[in-house]
Amino acid sequence: MKFINKPLALLLLVTTSVFAQPKKQKVDGVIGVVGDYVVLDSDIDLEYIQLKAQGVDTKNITRCELFGKQLEDKLYAHQAIQDSIIVTDQEVNDYMNQQIDAMVEQVGSIEKVVNYYNKKDEEDFRSFFFDVIKMNKLTSQMQKKIVDEVEITPEEVRNFFKEIPQDEIPMFGAEVEVAQIVIKPKISEQEKQNAINKLKGIRKEVLEGASFYSKVVLNTDDKASIGTGGFYKITRKTPFVKEFKEVAFSLAEGEISEPFETEFGYHIILVEKIKGQEIELRHILIKPKVTDEALKQAKADIEIIREKIVKGEISFEDAAKASSDEKETKNNGGVLFNPQTMETKFELTKMDPALYNQIVDLKVGEVSLPYLDQEERGDKYYKILTINNKLPEHKADYASDYLKIKELALRDKQIKAISKWMEEKIQETYIKIDKDYQECDFTSNWLKK
Repeated sequence: MKFINKPLALLLLVTTSVFAQPKKQKVDGVIGVVGDYVVLDSDIDLEYIQLKAQGVDTKNITRCELFGKQLEDKLYAHQAIQDSIIVTDQEVNDYMNQQIDAMVEQVGSIEKVVNYYNKKDEEDFRSFFFDVIKMNKLTSQMQKKIVDEVEITPEEVRNFFKEIPQDEIPMFGAEVEVAQIVIKPKISEQEKQNAINKLKGIRKEVLEGASFYSKVVLNTDDKASIGTGGFYKITRKTPFVKEFKEVAFSLAEGEISEPFETEFGYHIILVEKIKGQEIELRHILIKPKVTDEALKQAKADIEIIREKIVKGEISFEDAAKASSDEKETKNNGGVLFNPQTMETKFELTKMDPALYNQIVDLKVGEVSLPYLDQEERGDKYYKILTINNKLPEHKADYASDYLKIKELALRDKQIKAISKWMEEKIQETYIKIDKDYQECDFTSNWLKK
């Protein structure tokens, strides 16, 4: 379960006239205690604002329901500490700084953020926000620990499916199996050398006294780290490409690497600190330019491949294995995997809109015209697609829909595990509910009746 970015969602409302309109503040007070945590009356008000910021209609959501959710979050966080789940101050501060930067970018200044949260100054706001983030991280990690321990056997899946009444068997929407061939434009040796030369020049300037941080801001093609001056903190287990980590761990503190290549382009790294098995570094990425001629050649190459497939000279699968530049699908004959289900089938109604638009008019076995597309990091390429198989909307079938049924069964078992955990921990934990909320019809036994 991922930590929900509540503070940032809240700021979606701030861009209106919230700051310009004074609000009456009611006296705050403790309405609940769970272990070492308290729930304030203002926490409920904040929940309403957060839900509205996320586009949720709150008119039918009661204070009792939101109070119950607050109690659950506090119980998770309290038990996380009992179970020695660790959330470091550094982890919280790093995340907090990212969120504050995003808030300031949205509303214009840190002063506006501080005023909105009704804090006396930035230090007071940071202290409050630190506690919010830490509690939420403890909550999410405790939830994750509970569900991660839940496993399900094939026998349990079979029994789960058997117990579903016939008139309640779920319907699965129409599905397709999609394959693609990707041809990327070839980068010339001259453009590669231009990138290397640029990085060598930057390295020389830094060694002569220039700021590495400012060189990142002015030059890097790594948009994800430009706001932090190219900063990353890594260990040998950090999921970075092998070449990057090998260079990083070969450098001493203060040393700047020579330019080196990864699948993303060319880099130089400055190691700032080495803390045991952890390295703090900054890097600059330069991507060699793709010329218009290279892009045109990629299109011509994929048109030739498509023509051969259409004429029956080669199958789509064999063409993908022989020619596709997408290593993730090449050896699988170009077949795409659904990242949500890890199956090769995509439910049309849940498909990525961009991919849906590209295949919606294709018949089984038909090959699309070349599409110019681009990766998240901006690299352009050409691709052709085909539909290998299309399944109509249907009732769940144990054999053909086993993975989906297994997911439903696992989710059901996880919900039951959380419910059982909640019952046990409520009984073990000190809990106090304010008299104004003791008439609430809670889903959990917070009043221990």
